[in-house]
Amino acid sequence: MNNKKKNEGQTDFSYYGLYLLDYLRTNRFEQANDESFIRERADRAAETYERARLEGYPAASAQELAMKTLTEGLRYSKYAILREVVENEFADDVPEAKRESFTRKLLPLVGNVFSIYDLSDDNFALSPDYDLLYTELTGAVVLYIEEYGV
Repeated sequence: MNNKKKNEGQTDFSYYGLYLLDYLRTNRFEQANDESFIRERADRAAETYERARLEGYPAASAQELAMKTLTEGLRYSKYAILREVVENEFADDVPEAKRESFTRKLLPLVGNVFSIYDLSDDNFALSPDYDLLYTELTGAVVLYIEEYGV
């Protein structure tokens, strides 16, 4: 019964809605529980696809434009960035089996570090700010591990 409840309200999402829901959940975006956000984005993606096809774009190119519309501003999740730091910088300290729970536990504690960066910029990873954020998160993880361990 729990699975049925968990999936309620999701079965009527479009292809784009289901894709976005999975993407948001996988990357732990806050919008994962915002049904109206998902529907609005999915509708815009479908409209983008339809418009592109009417303009003569091949299906693959129209799909690429639709996916860009669908995920615009959602390229970098706090969870995914922190998980990357933990995996890259602390592989020897945090066993692979514990990385998921460690990252989830640590995420609320480093929220203020993210507050000064614009993660909605789709080119954020190419900016110097990304390197600064990565360094700050690395330092926060070091301090946490020194004080509390894994």
